[in-house]
Amino acid sequence: MVNHICFISATDTYTIRQKILRPTQSIEECQYEGDLAKSSFHVGVFDGELLISIASFYQEARKELNGHLHYRLRGMATLPDYRGKGVGKQLIAYSEEVLNEKGCELWWCNARTSAGPYYEKLGLTQLGDVFEIEPIGPHVIMYKHMV
Repeated sequence: MVNHICFISATDTYTIRQKILRPTQSIEECQYEGDLAKSSFHVGVFDGELLISIASFYQEARKELNGHLHYRLRGMATLPDYRGKGVGKQLIAYSEEVLNEKGCELWWCNARTSAGPYYEKLGLTQLGDVFEIEPIGPHVIMYKHMV
């Protein structure tokens, strides 16, 4: 499958964020703090004209982790019909190239526990115990060193 991967705007992510990640919340609640920060970036995968997968990265340090210039992944989602086809892996590979260009040493996320095994396949490691994010559910912190 050949997909087109590129930078997108924060607003381009909101529909998929709501549909996949926050179906009980309004579109306004799918706008994250930091979406419009100069250091933030948003990436999308397209199948033709259809946006099928998204991810947003924010320059945000995690004090428990060593290194400088950390980025946080938020709002990664892929439409159901495209899951299991390597789309997310393509999205992360592209994003990691961007992070490397920025000099990022580490990226991290609050991963839903159901997505933990997926992130492990991408090379991330769990930090700490499971915690709850209301009203979304159980999460774990996961991270990956870029070096």
